[in-house]
Amino acid sequence: MRAGAAVEKSTWLEPLRARLRAAGRFVINLALPPACMACNRPVAESGALCATCWDRLRLIERPFCQRLAIPFGYDIGPEALSAEAIADPPPFNRLRAVAVYDELSGRIVQGLKYHDHVELARSIGAMMVRAAGDIAGEAQIVVPVPLHPRRLWQRRFNQSGMIAAEIAKRLERPHLPDLVDRIKPTRRQVGLKASERAANVQGAFRVSTEARAKLAGRHVLLVDDVYTTGATAKAVTRALLRGGAARVDVVVFARVVEGLG
Repeated sequence: MRAGAAVEKSTWLEPLRARLRAAGRFVINLALPPACMACNRPVAESGALCATCWDRLRLIERPFCQRLAIPFGYDIGPEALSAEAIADPPPFNRLRAVAVYDELSGRIVQGLKYHDHVELARSIGAMMVRAAGDIAGEAQIVVPVPLHPRRLWQRRFNQSGMIAAEIAKRLERPHLPDLVDRIKPTRRQVGLKASERAANVQGAFRVSTEARAKLAGRHVLLVDDVYTTGATAKAVTRALLRGGAARVDVVVFARVVEGLG
């Protein structure tokens, strides 16, 4: 095809595609009217929060601990660390989170994780990119916390992988969902004490010899949905560092904050 003809074709083809996409969204919205991602009230567009839920979502904004994203009551300096980060430094470099984990943020996560609302991954990923802020631009690759094959077969998808794919697309970075293997089936972490959570995931993750070339010297953005005690994120981080990563940062949708649950 002549160059001029190709340009001429693109000038009318792209607007046509845009109209088709808009028509598709219109049809979907007629069949499935957009609903709040937390409470299912009607909203203007899919993947949004209604005004009530938005007001109730406890966003983690500065000032907070630079290592663990624990909110501070007042500003004590741009590089301030929490007592937890000083007493027990994590193996990852920095954590960022969208919101405090509570009934509302938990409902959003569970909608994706357990109720097959896979459309939420797009909105959750977008919010996590904004929360990652200062660390997002430094990432070279995006890696989700993996599921064990047995758990993946039962659930049919990895919610962290879906969110990571959205984050990678927005950051224009490679998404490597198979970089880390979960080699040990673990119990669900819900209800376990911090020491039990750490023991549960000990030795559960590994970077294969074949995957090390993709990881060597890279700055990794590790993606998960919720940070509770950090046992899983820390275990995956250690596996990544053993596999050759230069540095690991972590971003989650919600993190548990003691006294604010």
